[in-house]
Amino acid sequence: MENDNTLDATGLLCPLPVLKVRKRLKSLASGATLRVLADDPAALIDMPHFCVEAGHELVSQDMEGSVQIYFIRKT
Repeated sequence: MENDNTLDATGLLCPLPVLKVRKRLKSLASGATLRVLADDPAALIDMPHFCVEAGHELVSQDMEGSVQIYFIRKT
C-alpha cells in the first residue's frame, strides 16, 4: 500500500504512540495516509479507538514479528 508518510513509534509506551500519530496527522492533508509502526501492546487497543474517536479511517492493521503496522487515512 502506498503511503504519504511513516511514523516510527516503536519503543514508545502508551499514550505516546497515539499522541504522536495525532500530531503527525494534523500536518497532513485530508485523504493522506500515515503508516505507523508501534510495538506497545496497548496500541492494539488504542490505535483503533483513536481512529474511531477522531474520525480517521483505519485502513489496515497488521503484525510483522513484534511490530504492529497501521495505515491510517486522515479524514
